[in-house]
Amino acid sequence: MELLMDPAAWIGLATLVVLEIVLGIDNLIFIAILVEKLPPHQRDRARVIGLGLALLMRLGLLSVISWIVTLTTPLFSLFGHGFSGRSLILLVGGLFLLFKATTELHERLEGVSHKGSASGGYASFGVVVTQIVVLDAVFSLDAVITAVGMVDQLPVMMAAVIISIGVMLVASKPLTRFVNAHPTVVVLCLSFLLMIGLSLFAEGLGFHLPKGYLYAAIGFSIMIEALNQIARRNIVREQARFPMRERTSKAVLRLLGGRQSQEEHIGELANTPESMLPATFAPEERSMVSGVLTLAERNVRSIMTHRSDISWVNLDEDPEKIRKKLLEVPHGYFPVCRGSMDNVVGVARVKDLLGDLIRDGKIDEKNSLRTPIYVPESITAINLIETLRRASGQIVLVSDEFGELLGVVSPIDILEAIAGEFPDEDETMEIQATGPGQWTVAGSADLHQLEIALQTEGLVSVEGDYASLGGYMISRFGRLPVEGETLIHEQFELRVASIEEQRIGTVHIRRLEHTGPIET
Repeated sequence: MELLMDPAAWIGLATLVVLEIVLGIDNLIFIAILVEKLPPHQRDRARVIGLGLALLMRLGLLSVISWIVTLTTPLFSLFGHGFSGRSLILLVGGLFLLFKATTELHERLEGVSHKGSASGGYASFGVVVTQIVVLDAVFSLDAVITAVGMVDQLPVMMAAVIISIGVMLVASKPLTRFVNAHPTVVVLCLSFLLMIGLSLFAEGLGFHLPKGYLYAAIGFSIMIEALNQIARRNIVREQARFPMRERTSKAVLRLLGGRQSQEEHIGELANTPESMLPATFAPEERSMVSGVLTLAERNVRSIMTHRSDISWVNLDEDPEKIRKKLLEVPHGYFPVCRGSMDNVVGVARVKDLLGDLIRDGKIDEKNSLRTPIYVPESITAINLIETLRRASGQIVLVSDEFGELLGVVSPIDILEAIAGEFPDEDETMEIQATGPGQWTVAGSADLHQLEIALQTEGLVSVEGDYASLGGYMISRFGRLPVEGETLIHEQFELRVASIEEQRIGTVHIRRLEHTGPIET
């Protein structure tokens, strides 16, 4: 009854149960490795027998060691200090715990793990049980000595051992998963072993350390670790708000050397500074990987050829004029329309159209034109790939909800979204470096590619309101700017160089010298 009414005994029991469970994890791991050598139907029985033997062995060792520590009669003296049987047990036990905790901490910090060897056949039940008994004898020492160092009452020690073994017996698999998933808990318990080992060693030399100090330190550490686990759980919950693909792509881009904002660093476990990452990948490789990872979030409007830039065939025009256009423009496919681009009759290959004009003097609408394939403007680039695959190489038309033609897209546009521009003979590069920290960029330039070229962020519209540099600048100005107007994005100055047909033609971009906050 005295022990039941003693708060210190309850605190010691609770702490000791936790320590005994953590100290028994290695025992569980090795037992699991050994029972894997048995047939599946014998594994659970071997696991129960192993933990039962561990319980009996720990209770027996507790009884013996607890009796030895009562022997206070000095056996010999050294440097004026008498050493009894109790002193020797405490000294040896303290050194053992210090050694055990230090080596385990070293293995944890160095990433050393215990692995079982693969076996081609099953071992006999008796051999495995014998191995478990030997292991139990080794693994019981630290648990027993820890119990002696934590509390003074033998009933409390035995109760803690029985409870811990019972918990491990019922929940061995969940416990192993928990400890493997929370390595800081193991490190914390091993640090407790260092404290207990130091306490035992000091008592063996005659310096008594009150158990209350030990309990207070352990309790405070457990409280801090509990808060740490709660914080990590909240961080994981916050990260789970973002799709797994988005988190994975950002992690890959960071490893490739891409930029990452400060907000994206918060809560991530792997927060290695970018400057410390090895330059394993070339800029071209980082650009291509970035292009692949952003395909799922890119709208087709950001990669298509826009309506104003489409080369098309008008069936109402003179055949000679059509033939001349076909020869001048280096494209393999053309939309074929009647009167205007809003009246698309079909899609045709250049060689089929030229063959009709040479042979018949007109286009054979029945045999040379293919049925046009339409996709909505809301489709993403990655979903567009399957449509292009079914299109057998022909161009695909992009339309809005009212059926108006907005642009065309081809397999080469997907390739450009991944690897950068491949301009035709009649085109120039939309993003051209004109000097150190200076670029001339077309207003129709894709913002994803521009972000990669400038190694910046924040240009792409999150809501998808615009897809080009011109759209970004008009959105920032709130109107169509005039030539010479500038705005600032991070450390870059964007100046409108030309306006063409009510749209931004070219923009000059230069990197500003200073990197401090800039007012727009």
